[in-house]
Amino acid sequence: MEKYVDELGAKAEPDPLIVRGDSVELTVSGTFPAKYFHKKVVAEATPVLTYSSGEKAFKMKGYQGESAAGNYEVIPYEKGKSFNYTSKVAYEPAMAESNLELRIQGTKGSKSSTFDPLPIGRGVITTPYLLKSDDKAIMAKDNFKRILSLEKNAVINFDYNSSNVKANELKDTDVKDLYAFIASTKGNDGISMKGVDAESYCSPEGEISLNENLAQERSEKTNAAIAAEFKKNKIATQNADAFFKNTPKGEDWAGFKEKMEKSNIQDKNLILRVLEMYTDLNKREQEIKNLAATYKEIQEEILPQLRRSQISLNYDLVGYSDDEIQQLSSSNPAILTVEEILYAATLTEDLNEKLRIYNEAAKNFPNDYRGINNAGYIYMLQNKTNEAEAQFNKAFEVKADPIVANNLGVIARLKGDREKALDYFADASAAGAEVKYNKGLVQIQNGDYASAISGMGTNNSFNLALAKVLNGDASGAKTVMSNSGDDSATADYLRAIIAARLSDASGVSSNLSSAVSKDGSSKRIKGLDLEFRNYWESLNL
Repeated sequence: MEKYVDELGAKAEPDPLIVRGDSVELTVSGTFPAKYFHKKVVAEATPVLTYSSGEKAFKMKGYQGESAAGNYEVIPYEKGKSFNYTSKVAYEPAMAESNLELRIQGTKGSKSSTFDPLPIGRGVITTPYLLKSDDKAIMAKDNFKRILSLEKNAVINFDYNSSNVKANELKDTDVKDLYAFIASTKGNDGISMKGVDAESYCSPEGEISLNENLAQERSEKTNAAIAAEFKKNKIATQNADAFFKNTPKGEDWAGFKEKMEKSNIQDKNLILRVLEMYTDLNKREQEIKNLAATYKEIQEEILPQLRRSQISLNYDLVGYSDDEIQQLSSSNPAILTVEEILYAATLTEDLNEKLRIYNEAAKNFPNDYRGINNAGYIYMLQNKTNEAEAQFNKAFEVKADPIVANNLGVIARLKGDREKALDYFADASAAGAEVKYNKGLVQIQNGDYASAISGMGTNNSFNLALAKVLNGDASGAKTVMSNSGDDSATADYLRAIIAARLSDASGVSSNLSSAVSKDGSSKRIKGLDLEFRNYWESLNL
């Protein structure tokens, strides 16, 4: 059998082997010819990778003749049979320079023989390890707005069928606060008055036409009272007719229903159903009058609250300028709001200054995860992974936000814990496209190239091109690299691999030459990287 071992046609696929997900997998196939495998023979075949520092055996596969004892796969003597089996081993760096051989041990009765090793392959392609660690940490954004549109509110109530603003109404707390605010804005450039809107209502037991006029009068007299306060404080308003807006709403049937529903009146639901049956509004108004006479709470508590003007004083609060924010972030950061101090960090390109500002934010607002997270982000830019991890962990304790989960996933991957990284990325899905990209890096490492390509989307990056190469799409990888803007030595090296897979000899030579000119260590590829096995003789590096 050993004499005719070449007739087996044994071959390994892929050839060369290639690391995938930190493992080297092979399929060995061939055919036992007719009348080759003796009926009483048992054979054990083991593929073995041999390299300078040792060797690694794949799983053994056993075969036996029709009359042999055992539980191996039976090979018919007369007809023969094809064979095919798959196995894998963990990758070791020394395997890049290795040889693959098939070792066969044959036994017949008490006799055994070890065949000479049968060469079936050479080395392992390690292209997946070109992966770049361009993980995408995420900075939490500020919600800074230099101009905030705000309003100050108050309510003035009126007597039945009256539009006179009562003196005691102006002494209510909400009106006094409104007047105090108006006075405080005098000479304050940080506040820009936009206008006053007096939205006025009547209770729904009066005549509709009278209520409409009454609501108009209440708006006008409310605005007159507010205008007097502006004049008293010598605060000018441009175009008073436009600044003081009258908004009469007429009778407040909706308000009546709402307050009835919230009241303790025993028959409130029945009362409302009966009132809603009246399509004649005048008839409904009369019924409300009758109910008010019967139910004291309607007369004394509900209807008086509906006779009112709702005042909205609209103004813009203008914040600090960029220069002021920058200066205060250094001289007096405690005076800034969390949004202002987070925004301050965006006004400088100095990473150390950014870090100082984010640390101030973390100190002054310890219950806001953003300053802590962003300090970690800056540490990542400074390649201080341990410091970044500490910050991200603190931020996660404050709030398990998807952004922080993404950043902890980045840390986990960089530290080699892919499973933990994927757990974090699962929690971070709402944080943005960066999460899918980061997950794609793990998927490349795990050998799941199709998923990596899907997740990385249209991001024209080195790693997306790498995933496409490994997934058998060299043309797609070439397009990605053309649009990547990456001119590093490693990028040129990948371009050479793409060219080799596209049988482009000129592209292999030019891209490798460019890679070597940028990084002399690339010269080492000659005779080593099996991606270029068909070009070794022609390369002049």
